[in-house]
Amino acid sequence: MMYRLNRMALLSGIALTIAACASSSDKIEASYVSPMKYNSFNCSQMTQEYARLSQEASITNKQQNDIADNDAAAMGVGLILFWPALFFIDTDDKREEVARLKGEIKAVEEVSISKDCTALSRNIQDDKAAFARALAKQKQAEQENSTVGQ
Repeated sequence: MMYRLNRMALLSGIALTIAACASSSDKIEASYVSPMKYNSFNCSQMTQEYARLSQEASITNKQQNDIADNDAAAMGVGLILFWPALFFIDTDDKREEVARLKGEIKAVEEVSISKDCTALSRNIQDDKAAFARALAKQKQAEQENSTVGQ
């Protein structure tokens, strides 16, 4: 009976720890941001705002990905070798900021389409395509690394 309780406590602790791990930025959904915020912007202003948001998102996404990578490493070490490493899992991630920035960019995109800002709309589509290619390349590299390690 006591063994069962200890085992359940351990499994519960592991489940809570896994749930506390940070997600990589590509797995975080955009928060809703009303496009009305950008309705008064002209195409030039929206292009500048998109550039600002993209730069901020790039920095924040990198920070989030670094946190997620560190959490994954601490989880691996903690579960396999040294359980006190689980205390190094960072629960202070940038999830909300990543979601907000994705929502802001989406709102700018919606307004740029409605105002027929073709250059900005094309730029946003090019950025999305480049991101998708980079993500696919990263996943392929991860798969290759996992098959090499087996």
